[in-house]
Amino acid sequence: MRECVLKAEHLTKTVDSPSGPLTIVHEASLEIASGETVAVTGPSGAGKSTLLALLAGLDLPTSGRVLLAGHDLTALDEDGRARVRARHVGFVFQAFHLIGALTALENVALPLELARQSGARAAARAALAHVGLSERAGHYPRQLSGGEQQRVALARAFVGRPAVLFADEPTGNLDSVTGATVIERLFELNAEAHTTLILVTHDRELAARCGRTVRMEAGRVL
Repeated sequence: MRECVLKAEHLTKTVDSPSGPLTIVHEASLEIASGETVAVTGPSGAGKSTLLALLAGLDLPTSGRVLLAGHDLTALDEDGRARVRARHVGFVFQAFHLIGALTALENVALPLELARQSGARAAARAALAHVGLSERAGHYPRQLSGGEQQRVALARAFVGRPAVLFADEPTGNLDSVTGATVIERLFELNAEAHTTLILVTHDRELAARCGRTVRMEAGRVL
Protein backbone atom coordinates (compact mmCIF):
# COMPACT_ATOMS: atom_id res chain seq x y z
CA MET A 1 0.00 0.00 0.00
CA ARG A 2 1.38 3.40 -1.01
CA GLU A 3 1.94 6.00 1.67
CA CYS A 4 -0.32 9.03 1.95
CA VAL A 5 1.46 12.12 0.59
CA LEU A 6 -1.41 14.59 0.96
CA LYS A 7 -4.27 14.67 3.44
CA ALA A 8 -7.00 17.29 3.86
CA GLU A 9 -9.14 17.26 6.99
CA HIS A 10 -12.45 19.17 7.05
CA LEU A 11 -11.17 22.08 4.96
CA THR A 12 -13.44 25.12 4.90
CA LYS A 13 -12.69 28.44 3.22
CA THR A 14 -15.00 31.38 3.87
CA VAL A 15 -14.50 34.90 2.49
CA ASP A 16 -16.34 38.17 2.92
CA SER A 17 -18.63 39.30 0.11
CA PRO A 18 -21.01 42.26 -0.35
CA SER A 19 -23.91 39.98 0.62
CA GLY A 20 -22.11 38.54 3.66
CA PRO A 21 -19.82 35.56 4.34
CA LEU A 22 -19.37 33.26 1.33
CA THR A 23 -18.16 29.68 1.80
CA ILE A 24 -16.12 28.59 -1.23
CA VAL A 25 -14.95 25.23 0.13
CA HIS A 26 -17.01 23.42 2.75
CA GLU A 27 -15.75 20.61 4.99
CA ALA A 28 -13.57 19.02 2.28
CA SER A 29 -11.68 15.90 3.32
CA LEU A 30 -9.57 13.59 1.15
CA GLU A 31 -6.40 11.50 1.13
CA ILE A 32 -4.06 11.11 -1.83
CA ALA A 33 -1.37 8.45 -2.03
CA SER A 34 2.14 8.89 -3.35
CA GLY A 35 2.29 8.48 -7.13
CA GLU A 36 -1.48 8.77 -7.63
CA THR A 37 -3.07 10.67 -10.52
CA VAL A 38 -6.17 12.56 -9.40
CA ALA A 39 -8.53 14.75 -11.42
CA VAL A 40 -10.59 17.40 -9.62
CA THR A 41 -13.74 18.10 -11.64
CA GLY A 42 -16.97 20.02 -11.30
CA PRO A 43 -18.83 23.04 -12.69
CA SER A 44 -17.39 26.55 -12.72
CA GLY A 45 -17.58 28.09 -9.26
CA ALA A 46 -17.53 24.72 -7.52
CA GLY A 47 -14.37 25.65 -5.58
CA LYS A 48 -11.87 23.51 -7.49
CA SER A 49 -9.09 26.09 -7.85
CA THR A 50 -9.57 27.25 -4.26
CA LEU A 51 -9.26 23.65 -3.06
CA LEU A 52 -6.07 23.27 -5.09
CA ALA A 53 -4.62 26.45 -3.56
CA LEU A 54 -5.45 25.19 -0.07
CA LEU A 55 -3.90 21.77 -0.72
CA ALA A 56 -0.72 23.42 -2.04
CA GLY A 57 -0.41 25.85 0.85
CA LEU A 58 -0.87 28.88 -1.41
CA ASP A 59 -3.89 29.85 0.71
CA LEU A 60 -4.95 29.07 4.27
CA PRO A 61 -8.31 27.53 5.19
CA THR A 62 -10.72 29.21 7.57
CA SER A 63 -10.81 25.90 9.40
CA GLY A 64 -9.43 22.39 8.94
CA ARG A 65 -5.88 21.39 8.09
CA VAL A 66 -3.65 20.10 5.29
CA LEU A 67 -0.82 17.59 5.73
CA LEU A 68 1.64 17.63 2.81
CA ALA A 69 4.61 15.24 2.84
CA GLY A 70 4.30 15.01 6.60
CA HIS A 71 4.10 18.78 7.16
CA ASP A 72 1.02 20.45 8.66
CA LEU A 73 0.75 23.45 6.33
CA THR A 74 -1.88 25.11 8.47
CA ALA A 75 0.51 25.20 11.43
CA LEU A 76 3.25 27.01 9.48
CA ASP A 77 3.75 30.69 8.71
CA GLU A 78 4.14 31.87 5.09
CA ASP A 79 7.92 31.37 5.11
CA GLY A 80 7.49 27.84 6.44
CA ARG A 81 4.88 26.99 3.80
CA ALA A 82 7.15 28.45 1.11
CA ARG A 83 9.98 26.16 2.23
CA VAL A 84 7.70 23.11 2.07
CA ARG A 85 6.50 24.12 -1.41
CA ALA A 86 10.07 24.61 -2.60
CA ARG A 87 11.04 21.12 -1.47
CA HIS A 88 7.94 19.10 -2.30
CA VAL A 89 5.63 20.90 -4.75
CA GLY A 90 5.49 21.81 -8.44
CA PHE A 91 2.86 23.94 -10.22
CA VAL A 92 1.50 24.22 -13.75
CA PHE A 93 -1.20 26.84 -14.31
CA GLN A 94 -3.47 27.79 -17.21
CA ALA A 95 -1.51 31.05 -17.43
CA PHE A 96 2.12 30.07 -17.87
CA HIS A 97 3.57 32.50 -15.27
CA LEU A 98 6.97 32.63 -16.93
CA ILE A 99 9.23 35.60 -16.22
CA GLY A 100 9.56 37.59 -19.42
CA ALA A 101 13.05 38.93 -18.69
CA LEU A 102 14.48 35.42 -18.25
CA THR A 103 15.29 32.83 -20.91
CA ALA A 104 13.63 29.42 -20.92
CA LEU A 105 16.72 27.97 -19.23
CA GLU A 106 16.75 30.70 -16.59
CA ASN A 107 13.02 30.27 -15.89
CA VAL A 108 13.46 26.55 -15.32
CA ALA A 109 16.59 26.95 -13.20
CA LEU A 110 15.07 29.67 -11.01
CA PRO A 111 13.37 27.43 -8.38
CA LEU A 112 16.62 25.51 -7.80
CA GLU A 113 18.66 28.71 -7.65
CA LEU A 114 16.27 30.24 -5.13
CA ALA A 115 16.65 27.08 -3.05
CA ARG A 116 20.45 27.45 -3.45
CA GLN A 117 20.81 24.00 -4.93
CA SER A 118 23.99 23.19 -6.83
CA GLY A 119 23.88 22.24 -10.51
CA ALA A 120 20.74 24.28 -11.19
CA ARG A 121 21.64 25.07 -14.81
CA ALA A 122 22.54 21.47 -15.64
CA ALA A 123 19.29 20.23 -14.10
CA ALA A 124 17.36 22.88 -16.03
CA ARG A 125 18.96 21.81 -19.32
CA ALA A 126 18.01 18.19 -18.62
CA ALA A 127 14.44 19.20 -17.77
CA LEU A 128 14.11 21.21 -21.00
CA ALA A 129 15.47 18.26 -22.97
CA HIS A 130 12.85 16.07 -21.33
CA VAL A 131 10.06 18.24 -22.74
CA GLY A 132 11.76 18.52 -26.14
CA LEU A 133 12.93 22.13 -25.85
CA SER A 134 16.73 21.91 -25.75
CA GLU A 135 16.99 24.15 -28.81
CA ARG A 136 14.81 26.82 -27.14
CA ALA A 137 16.93 27.13 -23.96
CA GLY A 138 18.18 30.62 -24.87
CA HIS A 139 14.81 31.95 -26.05
CA TYR A 140 12.68 34.37 -24.05
CA PRO A 141 8.96 33.64 -23.43
CA ARG A 142 7.88 36.20 -26.08
CA GLN A 143 9.86 34.18 -28.65
CA LEU A 144 8.02 30.94 -27.81
CA SER A 145 4.60 29.65 -28.85
CA GLY A 146 1.92 29.04 -26.22
CA GLY A 147 2.61 25.32 -26.27
CA GLU A 148 6.33 25.87 -25.88
CA GLN A 149 5.75 28.25 -22.97
CA GLN A 150 3.59 25.65 -21.23
CA ARG A 151 6.29 23.01 -21.76
CA VAL A 152 8.84 25.38 -20.19
CA ALA A 153 6.43 25.79 -17.26
CA LEU A 154 6.18 22.01 -17.08
CA ALA A 155 9.97 21.63 -17.06
CA ARG A 156 10.16 24.23 -14.28
CA ALA A 157 7.53 22.35 -12.27
CA PHE A 158 9.42 19.05 -12.52
CA VAL A 159 13.02 20.26 -12.28
CA GLY A 160 13.08 19.82 -8.51
CA ARG A 161 11.51 16.34 -8.67
CA PRO A 162 8.53 17.36 -6.51
CA ALA A 163 6.51 14.90 -4.47
CA VAL A 164 3.30 16.52 -5.72
CA LEU A 165 2.52 18.39 -8.94
CA PHE A 166 -0.57 20.61 -9.00
CA ALA A 167 -1.95 21.50 -12.43
CA ASP A 168 -4.86 23.96 -12.76
CA GLU A 169 -6.45 23.69 -16.23
CA PRO A 170 -2.98 23.17 -17.76
CA THR A 171 -4.28 23.07 -21.34
CA GLY A 172 -6.89 25.83 -21.00
CA ASN A 173 -4.99 28.29 -23.22
CA LEU A 174 -3.77 25.75 -25.77
CA ASP A 175 -5.19 24.28 -28.96
CA SER A 176 -6.21 20.63 -28.85
CA VAL A 177 -3.08 19.21 -30.51
CA THR A 178 -0.65 21.23 -28.38
CA GLY A 179 -2.70 20.50 -25.26
CA ALA A 180 -2.53 16.77 -25.97
CA THR A 181 1.28 17.00 -26.20
CA VAL A 182 1.49 18.76 -22.83
CA ILE A 183 -0.81 16.18 -21.23
CA GLU A 184 1.31 13.32 -22.57
CA ARG A 185 4.37 14.94 -20.96
CA LEU A 186 2.52 15.29 -17.66
CA PHE A 187 1.66 11.61 -17.50
CA GLU A 188 5.10 10.53 -18.73
CA LEU A 189 6.80 12.54 -16.00
CA ASN A 190 4.33 11.22 -13.43
CA ALA A 191 5.20 7.65 -14.43
CA GLU A 192 8.95 8.21 -14.56
CA ALA A 193 9.39 10.30 -11.41
CA HIS A 194 6.47 8.79 -9.42
CA THR A 195 5.30 12.33 -8.75
CA THR A 196 1.73 12.59 -7.47
CA LEU A 197 -0.35 14.45 -10.07
CA ILE A 198 -3.39 16.46 -9.00
CA LEU A 199 -5.10 18.38 -11.77
CA VAL A 200 -8.17 20.56 -12.08
CA THR A 201 -9.89 20.03 -15.41
CA HIS A 202 -13.17 20.39 -17.28
CA ASP A 203 -11.95 17.84 -19.85
CA ARG A 204 -13.75 14.52 -19.35
CA GLU A 205 -11.25 12.56 -21.43
CA LEU A 206 -8.37 13.95 -19.40
CA ALA A 207 -10.13 13.18 -16.13
CA ALA A 208 -10.76 9.63 -17.33
CA ARG A 209 -7.00 9.11 -17.77
CA CYS A 210 -6.42 9.74 -14.08
CA GLY A 211 -6.55 6.94 -11.56
CA ARG A 212 -9.21 8.72 -9.56
CA THR A 213 -11.67 11.57 -9.99
CA VAL A 214 -12.71 13.90 -7.17
CA ARG A 215 -15.98 15.65 -8.01
CA MET A 216 -16.84 19.01 -6.47
CA GLU A 217 -20.17 20.82 -6.37
CA ALA A 218 -20.99 24.00 -4.45
CA GLY A 219 -17.76 23.82 -2.47
CA ARG A 220 -18.21 20.24 -1.35
CA VAL A 221 -16.20 17.15 -2.28
CA LEU A 222 -18.72 14.52 -3.33
